[in-house]
Amino acid sequence: MKQEQINRINELARKAKTPEGLTEAEQAEQAVLRRAYIDSVLGNLKGQLDHTYLMDEQGRKRKLKKKEG
Repeated sequence: MKQEQINRINELARKAKTPEGLTEAEQAEQAVLRRAYIDSVLGNLKGQLDHTYLMDEQGRKRKLKKKEG
């Protein structure tokens, strides 16, 4: 996510707290930007976990597996 988008999220959040609030178009834009931010954070976390290994008692590396269920 670009810094400009994060700045816009913050700008809309500040405006939402004012007495005038957000217009419907701004609310829709805020929802889209928030979803993009969440997707970006989750993508980064998944990427990091994909490259994470655990060491067992014998010193062998094993790849972290997805939890089922």
